[in-house]
Amino acid sequence: MTGGYKEAKLINRQLAEVCEEKKIALGVGSQRQALENSDYHSSFSIVRKAAPTIPIIGNIGASEVAQLRDTSSIQKLADMIQANAFAIHLNPLQELVQPEGSTNFRGVLNGIEKLVNKLSIPVIVKEIGAGISFNVAKKLADVGVTYIDVAGAGGTSWAGVEILRKNKSSWQEIFWDWGIPTADSLTQVSELKKEFPSLQIISSGGITNGIEIAKSVAMSADVVGSARPLLQQLINYGKKGLDQLINDWHSQLKGAMFLVGALTIDELQHTAIQKVS
Repeated sequence: MTGGYKEAKLINRQLAEVCEEKKIALGVGSQRQALENSDYHSSFSIVRKAAPTIPIIGNIGASEVAQLRDTSSIQKLADMIQANAFAIHLNPLQELVQPEGSTNFRGVLNGIEKLVNKLSIPVIVKEIGAGISFNVAKKLADVGVTYIDVAGAGGTSWAGVEILRKNKSSWQEIFWDWGIPTADSLTQVSELKKEFPSLQIISSGGITNGIEIAKSVAMSADVVGSARPLLQQLINYGKKGLDQLINDWHSQLKGAMFLVGALTIDELQHTAIQKVS
């Protein structure tokens, strides 16, 4: 979720401790800062020290991947946190509206393919709140990506964050709500499972309770992720508050499964979606 500044070390340690207790995978925030200097490497590496057994996921942006000459720098980032997988986040919308953003994405697909073939761990490709379309997912699957996080519109708007950073009106404000909603993105990407049966789909983007987790799974998601609600809970109510929220989501998920007659996650994935008035 975060990293690369002084306060992030405590936040990431607490997140990792709760995730370790709950046996939930944890992804760090963008490690771009760690590429630039070593000042806050510990704000990332602390997660593995605090969580020795859970899956840890590294993170770098697509604009950095587009400029890769070789994969050694990314492998070092993965080794820094002893990552089990590495996420490449696609954020063209954020880069478009960010004052210091880079819109040079030429070569990103080649860079992703290179990482898929060279990294010692699986590669996840994710959006950050604008969703992934069928066509984009197809291109990713064609170069060997087997983990796609749709990260659709409906949660945090990073375009909105960057617009607020400017503290003044600009032409970019019209892009605040740009993107494919998570449910629509899930529907599109899940179609690829017919051609790529090994494809694993992660649903994130606006996940705020256990029922939304259940809906995501029923729409073919294999994994469900959330960021802002959990981070807010930790900041506002500490580790005990975060632990309670996760327990609540777990109970809500089990309640939804009970109500649709699904005994297992696999059964939930094959539950017919129906509109309820």
